[in-house]
Amino acid sequence: MTELSRRRPKRPAASSAVPAVGFVSLGCPKALVDAERIVTQLRAEGYTISPSYADADLVVVNTCGFIDSAVKESLDAIGEALAENGKVIVTGCLGAKSENGNNLVASVHPKVLAVTGPHAADEVVQHVHTHLPRPHDPFSDLVPPAGIKLTPHHYAYLKISEGCNHRCTFCIIPSMRGDLESRPVGEVVREAGNLVKQGVREILVVSQDTSAYGVDLKYRTDFVDGRPVKTRLTELVRELSKLGRDRDRPWVRLHYVYPYPHVDEVIPLMADGLVLPYLDVPFQHAHPDVLKRMKRPASGEQNIDRIRAWRAICPDLTIRSTFIAGFPGETEAEFQYLLDFLEEAQLDRVGCFAYSPVDGAAANDLPGAVPDEVKEERRARFMKLQEKISRKRLKRRVGARERVLVDEVTPDGAIARSRGEAPEIDGVIHVAPDKRLRAGEFFEVVVTGSDAHDLRAKLA
Repeated sequence: MTELSRRRPKRPAASSAVPAVGFVSLGCPKALVDAERIVTQLRAEGYTISPSYADADLVVVNTCGFIDSAVKESLDAIGEALAENGKVIVTGCLGAKSENGNNLVASVHPKVLAVTGPHAADEVVQHVHTHLPRPHDPFSDLVPPAGIKLTPHHYAYLKISEGCNHRCTFCIIPSMRGDLESRPVGEVVREAGNLVKQGVREILVVSQDTSAYGVDLKYRTDFVDGRPVKTRLTELVRELSKLGRDRDRPWVRLHYVYPYPHVDEVIPLMADGLVLPYLDVPFQHAHPDVLKRMKRPASGEQNIDRIRAWRAICPDLTIRSTFIAGFPGETEAEFQYLLDFLEEAQLDRVGCFAYSPVDGAAANDLPGAVPDEVKEERRARFMKLQEKISRKRLKRRVGARERVLVDEVTPDGAIARSRGEAPEIDGVIHVAPDKRLRAGEFFEVVVTGSDAHDLRAKLA
């Protein structure tokens, strides 16, 4: 079963006297937050979350529908849940997709009990009520203030908004999740504060477009501990930096940040240590014509200038990004332009995907489709260059003393991360065995070695 146990330790089998719900969660961190909200509500109402199909009275499958491979994985997961359990409720992005005017999930799997789209926690819970009546005693005092998290106990994702106002031609997220809908800053900070009270040591800020936070609300003023605060990225970061005390302050890491001019305001906060010097910026390409076809909100030249300015203010800044090779109409010259950008930008962490058509995306109608073998060859060339850059940049950290957060301790040592590594998407730091190591705690280490992706270290 593709289950919650992938993201947290297994629970004991549910008691037959208590209704039990199994949960399969696929897709990105934003979808994971949706899953956490549903699980939190169900636990608050007294349901048990089951670690297996056999012990569950029904199963909820939270799907992804962004690219074809994700659609297949989600449909396969639904089929597996139906075969193993028989009672299945489907939610998430794939639930919003249609084919020939009919709901795709219902067409492929007509035996599912119900189908909803993304960010539909209340609707999912109502469907659970219909097919598995809620217990009489909710035991709400057993649910932590920030809800139940599916991540390890020491880090958590904090979703600050839903939807997106961009209409990138390769993306169908707005058609599934709608336009930008920011959460009030007071609500976000309260959730973050509860996470810290639960022992979370790292908060990962996520959304479809973190830089646009508050635009839809016209940066409306909200209240944090009785103080007026604008619902805006810079102000949010300042408030999050106040959580905890001194060395026990949680790390705050920003993801999905578009390179808008006002992001420049956040860089000095990174230089001052108020937020991790780390930006996850999905550049996607560098050539102006390709970016125009993608309908991306920035140009390659502006991005290079902005990267230089950011590093001038905060030399320790880690920048990670993602790119697409073989976008429709991409010429060899445009791809070479992208490689030149990569060489000049010297980004720390990078992923590259060969362009894959997405059902319903505007890019499908663009001329100049790139052959699959060419797309893959370009992706491989791109990653070969980035491997050389990554190896060089990691080697510069050998001998440095760094603060790390330990994710896991094994007989061979510990797997940890520093300010420059986000969980699951970046490399790690392998720390030599030491009896003082504890998962979920901060330690000082000295970096002793490196390769193209990871570092080696020992306790300082």
